[in-house]
Amino acid sequence: MQILITGGAGFIGSNIALTLQKLYPEAEITVLDNFTSGNFKNLENFKGEFIAGDIRSKELWDYLGRKYSFDVVFHQAAITDTTVEDQNYMLEVNTNAFKYLLDTALERWGAKVIYASSAAVYGNCPAPMREDGCLKPENVYGFSRLMMDNLAFRYLRKYPDAVIIGLRYFNVYGFGEAHKGKFASMVYQLMAKMVRGEKPRLFKWGEQKRDFVYIKDVVKANLLAMEKGIGGVYNVGSGRARSFNELVAILNEVLGTDFDIEYFDNPYDFYQNYTEADLTKISNVLGYKPDWSLEEGVRDYFQTLKEKGIIDKLLRNK
Repeated sequence: MQILITGGAGFIGSNIALTLQKLYPEAEITVLDNFTSGNFKNLENFKGEFIAGDIRSKELWDYLGRKYSFDVVFHQAAITDTTVEDQNYMLEVNTNAFKYLLDTALERWGAKVIYASSAAVYGNCPAPMREDGCLKPENVYGFSRLMMDNLAFRYLRKYPDAVIIGLRYFNVYGFGEAHKGKFASMVYQLMAKMVRGEKPRLFKWGEQKRDFVYIKDVVKANLLAMEKGIGGVYNVGSGRARSFNELVAILNEVLGTDFDIEYFDNPYDFYQNYTEADLTKISNVLGYKPDWSLEEGVRDYFQTLKEKGIIDKLLRNK
């Protein structure tokens, strides 16, 4: 197989790249990234080819179309900072670039495309969220992802034999996100504060709920999409919403701490208060079922961070 992973130096892309390298040692894997939100350290032991480039460049896609031929494209490159307010920039990177990718992948390569969408398309719609239900993004990030999904459906109609699979990620956490700092998951941010001996801080009163999904389940969903190859858009989550107060309680247990929570006012007017994935479609069509509960995922994540020396680094930076 010839595989392209855009955003392959980022959190999710690098986990996909390294897992594919392990499972498919004969595959030729190429990573495309411009390090806007990625880090070369995420690709430690990567044996494939790396291309530095901006996915907004149509000239880049024309070049790739002429010089390469890929069987599968995992499209993870995007602006993932949900607080970015520059609407034109967000749509250029997330939506326009996706169109260049689809044109190249389908017309030049005939490749299968698996791309990252987001639960942000649902905004504050009633939970559990269904793929064919309410769609009401609260910010331009969610809107850009919804426009990607609309493009995917348009191309599926235009190319009936094409395989385009969108995965609407809920709140992903796990190894490979530490470099993102304040844009890392709340699981990592809270864990880092508590490891350093600081009180966890939450928006009042910590009862907002999220569907936290472990990176290993997200990689599993991507592999199933590649193997099953049935076009459409699917939720990827744990299927169970958990409050931030519950998350702190789990972290206290895993870390052996007993921190009280400091609450403060939420400054955002576009905040999602409750997300939970309905997994019926992805379970029935792709055979996806999450393997990791939040308790198990947090414990495994902490052990991985210890083994990789990141916990010691956090302690040194107290």
